[in-house]
Amino acid sequence: MLSKQDDFLGHQLPTTFDHVMSSDPAWMERLWYTGHPIPGGDFIFDIGLGWHPNRNVMDGFAGVAFGGKQYNFRVSRRLRPNPLETTIGPLEIEILEGLRRHWLALKPNESGLAFELEFVATMNPHEEGEHFRRRNGRVTEHMARAQQLGAYRGWIEVAGERREVNEATWLGQRDHSWGIRAEMRTDESHPPLTFYPPFFYCWTTAQFKGRGLHIFFKERAPGDKIYISGEEVRGVGAVAKQILGLEDVSHDVVWAKDALGQTLQSAEFEAVFSDGSRRRLKIRALPGRYYLKGGLYGGLNGWAHGDDKGKLYAEHDVWSLDDAATRKLARTLSDHVIEVTDGDDVGYGIVEYGVGKGYAKYAEVQDHPPI
Repeated sequence: MLSKQDDFLGHQLPTTFDHVMSSDPAWMERLWYTGHPIPGGDFIFDIGLGWHPNRNVMDGFAGVAFGGKQYNFRVSRRLRPNPLETTIGPLEIEILEGLRRHWLALKPNESGLAFELEFVATMNPHEEGEHFRRRNGRVTEHMARAQQLGAYRGWIEVAGERREVNEATWLGQRDHSWGIRAEMRTDESHPPLTFYPPFFYCWTTAQFKGRGLHIFFKERAPGDKIYISGEEVRGVGAVAKQILGLEDVSHDVVWAKDALGQTLQSAEFEAVFSDGSRRRLKIRALPGRYYLKGGLYGGLNGWAHGDDKGKLYAEHDVWSLDDAATRKLARTLSDHVIEVTDGDDVGYGIVEYGVGKGYAKYAEVQDHPPI
């Protein structure tokens, strides 16, 4: 069906913008944002929106974690007759200026969480390497994704308290992905669950003065990479003489003594870049950590990304993160705030991680689910 977007140039199919190249129900497009104060890193917010054109659904979430609690808001609507309007009930996302400024808002609602935030890019974007997989002849993943580091301004209100957010002390990152996304089922209340062979994965961003780092890798065994992508980026608008891509990375992780799950305490990475340079990065985990199960990653209590919940549906909850049953539900997948030391420079970002059972390192955390 026609939408306002169809008045703009850029069509790549002989149909309207609400249609995509594949009819696979796994085709989706996702916007994701997270931010945190520095240097303490004791608070984190996560915001996301998913567009599922072949399932006629748009869903989203917003949440914050601090002081041992996580506050979650989830919302869904039928996509049509407004297929490209990035609003779901009280949740709104607007691209004010591509690769520069984005507007994020959650209007007052029953959850008690609300915000008005502007993402302001500080670094040039990073485009990940292509994600492509086949299984038994079928394409199960064919996806593009890009990230960008930035800062935030505005305010967040939660549990009756309003926090002012300013660019000097609130950093963050965002990503934008689109295509056929691999199925991830980790909702134990609604099997079957996705089978994961032995693996270690780590997705890391770090922002320093005038530059940023993106590091993403997956391994079947130590040193046996099945995917690697990354780059050192420069300040927004800066023109680099060459792309400084990530070629390899080795790791040594120290895990926290956490009886309830996999929790990174610190790590050292040795990263090798395309110009032959090597960096020894020292990572220290900070308190802020948002468990992405609160945003439906992997599914939650029978609700998965792209499920049709009706014309408009919303729900919210508050998790106590020292409760064993909650942590079992939340599992491992999370955005964890970190401090990163690279030589004399100190930067801040987030890390996502997980270790699958049978991986030939980090056996001490493998009794807990990896994703």
